[in-house]
Amino acid sequence: MTSLFQEIEALHGATPWGAVLDAGSGPSSIRWIETLPTARWTAVTGAPGMADGIRDALRRPMRDGDRVVLGNWQDPDLLACERYDTVLADYLLGAIEGFAPYWQDLLFERLRPLTAGRLYVIGTEPYVPVLRDEPHARLVGDIGRLRDACLLMVRDRPYREFPIDWTLRHLERAGFRPVAVERYPIRYGRRFVDGQLDMCLRRLPRLHDPALETALRHRIETLRARAHAVIEQDGALRHGADYIVAAD
Repeated sequence: MTSLFQEIEALHGATPWGAVLDAGSGPSSIRWIETLPTARWTAVTGAPGMADGIRDALRRPMRDGDRVVLGNWQDPDLLACERYDTVLADYLLGAIEGFAPYWQDLLFERLRPLTAGRLYVIGTEPYVPVLRDEPHARLVGDIGRLRDACLLMVRDRPYREFPIDWTLRHLERAGFRPVAVERYPIRYGRRFVDGQLDMCLRRLPRLHDPALETALRHRIETLRARAHAVIEQDGALRHGADYIVAAD
């Protein structure tokens, strides 16, 4: 299966990558960026632990111009006056909720002065709440709602995804010109199911409520068994889509 990063490479074609900004970096995106013929790269994250994870994920020595930056895009001084030929916002819209809640409508305006050439936005169509009355959609939605409920009960903040229409409107308002829009249907497997539900399990001790913890643990494992059975039967949970928007 072609990765979304490979799809971006196809969209980019023969255009030089130049200086690259990974505006919401993580191990997977930085491992991809370091394989590209870039002049230099900057990886930004809002989480100290993720900054360490990015450095650990690198397979090549950092060059003099490469750097990992810890910061929050709400900070006007972050990368002030810098310019990048290529900017990547890899699931940044959803993740930024944990660092700058209710600020997503200003993200593209914030990235606009930094972008000298092309911005690539990778996002996921929201799947919580579920709007489709279909078995796979209901199951993925149930997993998402349970995950978000567990996060909220321990005062963590869930990610908040935005649909492609919202993304296009706000890109244009920020002065970008979308030049390509691609959607990719998602096929969720056991890795997704276990990753989301194990995230719930890790939060349960923080509830300090044994009865609630027991009830939620039962709900988590019941939902896991249902999802595994459907994946075993149908091969995957077919619901939702990722998308890429390329904008100049």
